[in-house]
Amino acid sequence: MRQGLILIADHARNALPKEYGSLGLAPQQFERHIAYDIGIEPVTRGLAGALGCPALLGAFSRLLIDPNRGADDPTLIMRVSDGAIIPGNAMIDDGEREKRIARFHRPYHAAITAEIDAALVMGIDPVLVSLHSFTPHWKGIARPWHAGILWDEDHRFAGYLLRALRADARLCIGDNEPYSGALEGDTLYTHGTRRGLRHGLIEIRQDLIARQSGVDEWISRLAPILEGFMKGGS
Repeated sequence: MRQGLILIADHARNALPKEYGSLGLAPQQFERHIAYDIGIEPVTRGLAGALGCPALLGAFSRLLIDPNRGADDPTLIMRVSDGAIIPGNAMIDDGEREKRIARFHRPYHAAITAEIDAALVMGIDPVLVSLHSFTPHWKGIARPWHAGILWDEDHRFAGYLLRALRADARLCIGDNEPYSGALEGDTLYTHGTRRGLRHGLIEIRQDLIARQSGVDEWISRLAPILEGFMKGGS
């Protein structure tokens, strides 16, 4: 943990365990944002390699269960997502809900907790960096931001990210856009806010990282910014 950074990618993959089949969905639905955050897995892995820091990636589709929601959140297992009905989720009972929490949701968060605890034992004050991507359009409206920085109560890290990214006049960077970072029970609330750790969420527009050239560009952009913060940037 050379840098003291811990990268988190809740929605890195669109995979499902074999016993869940396709949840009744057509294959093309798993190429959409409803299944995963397009481009975020290679960005996260690239940053981890460049910075020499750990990365924890969700290994299952958010359609199965959303690791970026609290266990009691009504949107934890979606029955409908951006117009797509999910047959395999439509009639689940409390037993199936608890089964998915125990098998997928809880172990994912336990792994994050273990990584944080290991850093603290080593005398490291870790910084949590959550990585996501968002669709270029929502409900027919274009989203102008190239990236957004999400945060809730703690602005220490998010403020630095906003200043660093906005120093590039070519970029449109949202402050709590296209979403608010104030979501009680989400990953950063659970592991950052509640534990008093520095943290922030970086949302990158999906069309910018849908190809390897864009992935490489954002790795090259973000790596020195993150490294600068760990070296005392302000």
